[in-house]
Amino acid sequence: MTDLLAFIRSFTEFSDESWDILCGITKETAFKKGDHLLQAGKLCHSLFYIRKGYCRAFHLQDGVEINTNFYFEKEIATNINSYTLNIPSSFTVQACEPLLAYRFDRDEIFEAAKLAPEIEIVGKQNLQLIAAKQEKQLELYRLLKATERYAYLEKNQPEILQRVPLTQLASYLGVARETLSRIRNKAS
Repeated sequence: MTDLLAFIRSFTEFSDESWDILCGITKETAFKKGDHLLQAGKLCHSLFYIRKGYCRAFHLQDGVEINTNFYFEKEIATNINSYTLNIPSSFTVQACEPLLAYRFDRDEIFEAAKLAPEIEIVGKQNLQLIAAKQEKQLELYRLLKATERYAYLEKNQPEILQRVPLTQLASYLGVARETLSRIRNKAS
């Protein structure tokens, strides 16, 4: 779990005592490709720190899966609205390859935070990071054309282009698969 500790300490001070408490509530969880970490319509009770593999967030629109996010190693996957507001999730999170994650259940985090306030601080900072990522994604969709979104991914998130299947990537960019093929050919 040294990767998790390094992740936490990359953005905040975190004592060994707080780490010991956090380790006590950390559950290593394995998912097979296709398994759901979270299902639309259900409450999100957990945060998932992705250790190995990646997953996607999607919702159904007229029976079609629309990809809205991808979570890779050293990222937290969750539904921030469902988690914080205790409302049903509007989307599903699904493993796209064998995935290993550290799971943190909300009630246990709240109890641990009573013992170590640093845990509450880390939780809030993680939720802020998730919100910032979502805001950046919305900004990209409002301001950039599909070719510009693709160029942004090439420069800033190349792992998406390398690991995500073309159909899912097209859905994420909001274009048809054929359009994405043309964009990729022009970018080459």
